[in-house]
Amino acid sequence: MSRSTKREILLNVAERLFYEHGFRGVGLKQIISEANIATMTLYNHFPSKDNLVEEVLRQREERYWSYLDSNVEKDSISPFLLAVEAHGRWLKEQSYKGDMFLRAIEDYAGTDNEIENIARGHKAKLLQYFQQLAQSKGKDNKEDLANQITLLLEGTTSMTTLIGAEKATEYSIAMARILVQQSS
Repeated sequence: MSRSTKREILLNVAERLFYEHGFRGVGLKQIISEANIATMTLYNHFPSKDNLVEEVLRQREERYWSYLDSNVEKDSISPFLLAVEAHGRWLKEQSYKGDMFLRAIEDYAGTDNEIENIARGHKAKLLQYFQQLAQSKGKDNKEDLANQITLLLEGTTSMTTLIGAEKATEYSIAMARILVQQSS
């Protein structure tokens, strides 16, 4: 098995375990065991658990943005609705138990480390994404609309754990339609 294959296996197993059990609920021994790799292999790729968590978050963020970008036509009439729909599909497929970035912020808050910075950066990037989208659409209230849509997505993510991704997305699309109409 190649070095890059082992690294990908490690990242995939770690992400799944961190998502299912939380960052603090999973030890390196469990990751090593489930990835079926040697301890030194883990340390050759990631000097510490924190480094592994950082890379898991970076990889997940990259997949999220790739997913969103591939599903949102920014030149469409309402890219905001497309973004809400895409986020809902992401929740159903990848985030049905809540938000890994919020978990990272909670678990690592106040520790002044890269993990918290990556997670907070993801949230800031989401807000910037909608600000740029609103500006490109000539919205006068671009900051308000960006904050509202971002809040809507965050609420959708939270509600997924209570009512499921499909129902939460259905409600968020209805709310997004109202927000977009009011911003016209």
